[in-house]
Amino acid sequence: MCEVQSIAHRGDLFGQRLREHWTSQLCRRLDVLVAGCAHDEPLTLDRIETRATGVDEDHPAIRATVEERPDLVAWSLGDLRCVPLPPRAYDVIQVSFLLERVKHAELVFDRLLQSLRPGGLVLLRMRDRRSAYGLLDRITPSWLRRLLWRPLVTQGTPGPLPKVYEPLVSSDGMHAFCLSRGLMITDDERNVSGPARESRLADAAVRAVASLTSGRYPASHDEITMVIRKPQHHFARVI
Repeated sequence: MCEVQSIAHRGDLFGQRLREHWTSQLCRRLDVLVAGCAHDEPLTLDRIETRATGVDEDHPAIRATVEERPDLVAWSLGDLRCVPLPPRAYDVIQVSFLLERVKHAELVFDRLLQSLRPGGLVLLRMRDRRSAYGLLDRITPSWLRRLLWRPLVTQGTPGPLPKVYEPLVSSDGMHAFCLSRGLMITDDERNVSGPARESRLADAAVRAVASLTSGRYPASHDEITMVIRKPQHHFARVI
């Protein structure tokens, strides 16, 4: 059994939803799939036993990070369109800044959902392609991202990772996807968490993009945070 360390505060959205789900499961161990191993600490809370398995794209920066994560009982890196994922094996899927950097995002998300048990939760964090930060990330050339990465981000932040930003990676895209799959979005929040936002230069660039686009790409947030529930009833679409 993995050592359980509390990293979520009482007011934390994911922590609250995880506690509620644990209680509904009669306080048994929760099997967690961590999709996007380069980000976030383990989703473990006081008194809640979890067993976490990781999955992600095979990228040097991701591999280096995953190899140092002691919370994962197992992990697999590769093409997420075909990496082995056992059906209905997990109670919770934590998707952390993954969908914006993979191709065929809908297919990848569908495959992750197939491994979620009925009634299970998806704890989703992703960059918003419709934010000023997302637009700036998309249009910045790869060579410039590599050049500016270390000076602009906190030491130890893995990257720069690939940028794709397919239509799914937006509020409208995710809501439409969930509606078509019979999924319920129970929580939908906007936050600022981009690794470069702490830099004055990067923050100024984000605000400039917002101004130049007349607010169509706002600087007020860069992250979409959602809790999504897979239906439990028998008449829901089987995914």
